[in-house]
Amino acid sequence: MRHAYAGAAVHVDASPERVFALVTDWPRHDEWMFLTTARATGEDTVEAFTGIGRLGFLDTMTITRWNPPSEIRMRHTGTLIRGTGVIRVRPDGDGSRVVWAEELELPFGRAGRALWPLARPVVNALARHSLRTLAALLSQPPGNGAPARNVS
Repeated sequence: MRHAYAGAAVHVDASPERVFALVTDWPRHDEWMFLTTARATGEDTVEAFTGIGRLGFLDTMTITRWNPPSEIRMRHTGTLIRGTGVIRVRPDGDGSRVVWAEELELPFGRAGRALWPLARPVVNALARHSLRTLAALLSQPPGNGAPARNVS
């Protein structure tokens, strides 16, 4: 199976602990991840729905690495989205650098491989948009929308 790579990075004016807490607060994904709601379905499993109303897709994931506050790695196990995703958080000056990277198994065979060059810029732009929204949310002091703790 051919793999595709996508990702984005952003500086966030918040500590790695605050960033990691929000990134892993699944019910709050709708506040920063584009058109996505998420929830824990088990101790190490998460599902996220991306779309509007019933039009969209379900992304099921298994957490394969949990290293607060620096890294979470997921294995996408759904029918449409398969592969590995990682979010890394590193200290960066007075804040953090957040890197979101995906190694995806392209669906739809030859058609998926042919369409990826058109889809990749859109996927990367949506990842950048989501991370910028995350950064804006975390630029608020704790208690004004940014979490001080992790809620599963």
